[in-house]
Amino acid sequence: MWGRASGVKGGRIFGRVPGGSPPAGVNPDEDVVPSAESRTAVARVIAVTSGKGGVGKSNLTVNLGLALAALNQRVIILDADLGLANVEVLLGISPPCTLYDCLYRDRDIREVLVPAPGGVQFISGGSGFLELANLDRARWQRLLTSLALLDNLADFILIDTGAGLSKNVLGFLAAAGEVIVVITPEPTSLTDGYSLIKVLARFKVHREVLLAVNRAGSEQEALATVRRVGTVADRFLGLPVTYLGAIHEDRAVIRAVRNQRPFYLAEPRSQPARSVAAMALCLTGGGFREEPPRPGFRGFVQRLARLFDR
Repeated sequence: MWGRASGVKGGRIFGRVPGGSPPAGVNPDEDVVPSAESRTAVARVIAVTSGKGGVGKSNLTVNLGLALAALNQRVIILDADLGLANVEVLLGISPPCTLYDCLYRDRDIREVLVPAPGGVQFISGGSGFLELANLDRARWQRLLTSLALLDNLADFILIDTGAGLSKNVLGFLAAAGEVIVVITPEPTSLTDGYSLIKVLARFKVHREVLLAVNRAGSEQEALATVRRVGTVADRFLGLPVTYLGAIHEDRAVIRAVRNQRPFYLAEPRSQPARSVAAMALCLTGGGFREEPPRPGFRGFVQRLARLFDR
């Protein structure tokens, strides 16, 4: 199923759900690669989050980034799940520097950027974002100037947040231009995911929330999961929930994690790889969705600072 799905109440759908048909004029087997002229100098900042841990949020972030890179997009993945190193483990790399080095050791932001497999770049947050609340004005201005360079270095900046409703996580979500909430069909994940969307609705800074379903047993289970969350969100929160896509249970994901090689690269013909490819296609346009405003990464950091000051 492609495009808006009027038959799915309480959750708009765009992108491809396995087993459906594309709209006229779209070939799902051909990459839609934006031209150089269509790029802007300001990156799209997307926070990927979840209401609870263990739902595959970091795995989705990494593989979605690789799928975007395959569509000729410049991608930076920022690991903001402070205290954990999930992204670098999934990518199979060990970054020599983190954002902390940029803050307190005068490293240039380009030294902190680490090339990763598949053409993406990666920044390890370290304890860097925790230090934002304590920066003096001079260091803050230097950081802003440095981070503003990322807008010229990327089309997409994917921020892998921590799970839950901590102040740091909510700060990242409020500051980001777009938010993807990852859930599974499990009841606890649905409850925690809805609680997270409820808090986002209170911010009144996002016009929609994108929903990705992981570990779905089937297409029908994924759609039923979206309906359960989307119907309640539309009715009680007034914040539209848009279905981005689903990744089914697949051994390819387990093998990839064990081998520290993303499944999009290790098994590109697997269902999970094809699913993230469809999600990436939707995010890059293809006529399915109006592109949201781009505040850029500089705008993200400025809003984050104001939130930490409260």
